Amino acid sequence: MTPPVSETSHVPDRPLDPDLFIPSGDSVLELAAVTVSRGGKELVREISWQVREGERWIIMGPNGAGKSTLLQVAAARLHPSAGMVGILDEVIGAVDVFELRPRIGLSSAALATQLPENETVLNAIVTASWGVTGRWNEGYESFDEDRARDLAAQWGLEGLEDRRFGTLSEGERKRVLIARALMTDPELLLLDEPAAGLDLAGRESLVSSLTELAQDEDAPALVLVTHHLEEVPPGFTHALLMRGGSVVAAGELETTLTEQNLSETFGVPLKVSVTEGRYTAVAA
Repeated sequence: MTPPVSETSHVPDRPLDPDLFIPSGDSVLELAAVTVSRGGKELVREISWQVREGERWIIMGPNGAGKSTLLQVAAARLHPSAGMVGILDEVIGAVDVFELRPRIGLSSAALATQLPENETVLNAIVTASWGVTGRWNEGYESFDEDRARDLAAQWGLEGLEDRRFGTLSEGERKRVLIARALMTDPELLLLDEPAAGLDLAGRESLVSSLTELAQDEDAPALVLVTHHLEEVPPGFTHALLMRGGSVVAAGELETTLTEQNLSETFGVPLKVSVTEGRYTAVAA
């Protein structure tokens, strides 16, 4: 049985007929009873979830919980096996996803493998304008290159614009991916484990940058996937905890990231502490 969700205001009650499914007016993302099955296995099971404008969400859970699968659904890159998905007032199955995707910023390890290693940092960012991962014969306005340079500077890449992507450190690559995800001025920003593979200094630097982004009132709605409590940036407002493809708890950060919920999520008793907005957990 699917565990109860702690904040019912974020669990939409919607009909599953595509002709009747109308996303809530204040939501940027809305899932109703979404299930994703592959090879006879349910990767995500009957998840209902809503993200509203201005919210900053963490999706957290152990490896194999279904976090990245759920994010791919939210990015309009994976169609659910059952249930309905509303993104930015559009309904998946009744919209051209190629027109919808530029409105969604996505950073993921899978995308990093698609970027040519000989591509420059500037090109890796600016090519998001056309939704491609390598510069070919497409043309760009000076505005596009100016925005790419501004984003490079904003994400600590100033002076690296002409460096090849393949020569960058892991931390620099992560920043390129986030800058690229912001290139189209998205209305929804999805970050899949942006701190994965970083050393302590790199992680703390990135968390600091993500905190600034989360606290920016002009930033889009944010969803960040992680399985490390220490990677939760201050300024994030809500959390969705997953285990085995189902929701353990969802709601405001302070009432969701509790010892009870996190212990159930990770299957081990945990002691949680919060210092200046940063969370840590150790075995109880």
